Amino acid sequence: MSTSCSEISYLLDKAVAGERLTPEEGLQLLQSHDLSAIGAAADAVTRRLHPEPFRTYNIDRNINYTNACTAVCDFCAFYRPPDHPEVYVLPMDVLLQKISETVALGGDQILLQGGLHPKLPLEWYENMLSTLRQHYPQVNIHGFSPPEIYHFTKISRLPLRTVLERLKAAGLGSLPGGGGEILVDRVRRSITRGKVLSDDWLDVMRVWHQLGGRSSATMMFGHVETLAERIEHLERLRQLQDETGGFTAYICWTFQPDHTDMSHIPPAGAFEYLRTQAVSRLYLDNIPNIQSSWVTQGEKVGQLALLFGANDMGSLMIEENVVSQAGTVHHLTVETIRRCIENVGYVPRQRNVFYEYIDQPAENHPELRKPILPVLQS
Repeated sequence: MSTSCSEISYLLDKAVAGERLTPEEGLQLLQSHDLSAIGAAADAVTRRLHPEPFRTYNIDRNINYTNACTAVCDFCAFYRPPDHPEVYVLPMDVLLQKISETVALGGDQILLQGGLHPKLPLEWYENMLSTLRQHYPQVNIHGFSPPEIYHFTKISRLPLRTVLERLKAAGLGSLPGGGGEILVDRVRRSITRGKVLSDDWLDVMRVWHQLGGRSSATMMFGHVETLAERIEHLERLRQLQDETGGFTAYICWTFQPDHTDMSHIPPAGAFEYLRTQAVSRLYLDNIPNIQSSWVTQGEKVGQLALLFGANDMGSLMIEENVVSQAGTVHHLTVETIRRCIENVGYVPRQRNVFYEYIDQPAENHPELRKPILPVLQS
């Protein structure tokens, strides 16, 4: 279906004005090749939501406590079957050392994720959380994606709410949006086995939000999904955010095929990434923050994403193991991240997972004392 320039202009004007797009309208935008117009509209929405002269980043570390996984995901080069000779579970002293190094570099958070280990009981995770919190109470544990949480309920034979309440009491601070891929069961069944389906992924987030928790939302695209299924994914996130308001940020990235069972699929490029991120910004009118995915796109496209709907450069990511296993290795320093932000006309600020500024305001930037105030439409 072709869409005229006038129709696209109408839809972009509608989104910029703060009016909600329908799924059909979102699909029209994803089908359009007018990248510059879509990007300009996404940037206008970002500037409406974030009129402050800042763009943000954070410093954290991805710690993958185990690579053992009972699920089989065709897109994953990181996991190992539980009986594989390369399976590991990180000991506590290694975890503590990794956090110590993160704190020394100015980090305030760890992203703690692993595979679906078949034998570790819920008490093991509680002990890990409580030990980490005891040693580093100032560090937020952004941990356990919905597939892991759902797996914990099966291992422990406990209700979802009980599992989340126990993990929160032990020290879990926030939930990452990992394992979302595309929240359409046709897609999930075609690329993974033994992993949570869409409704249960969303229900993990729903219950966590009901408990007062906050989380991020993600989308991995550019594999077997259709454009309409990308919009269905966004629609399901938007509906849950309407219900709970618990998502702080959204991050999308392109599937990285190298060394996976889906290596025959050509990787999506910068055009597809920027268009999808920009449309996501226009569609997700109730999620305040969009992160750039420089980890998969590299420095230049990651910086350009700040003009295509992103207001955040994401994490310094002191350590990253999953995407790098798929052959994509990009490393940026704090200085480079700050320069990327400055070179598109903004003041860089360090924030935490809740999008609160945690750096010291510079004397020559009195505006830096202002809090982040996303202005969401009701």
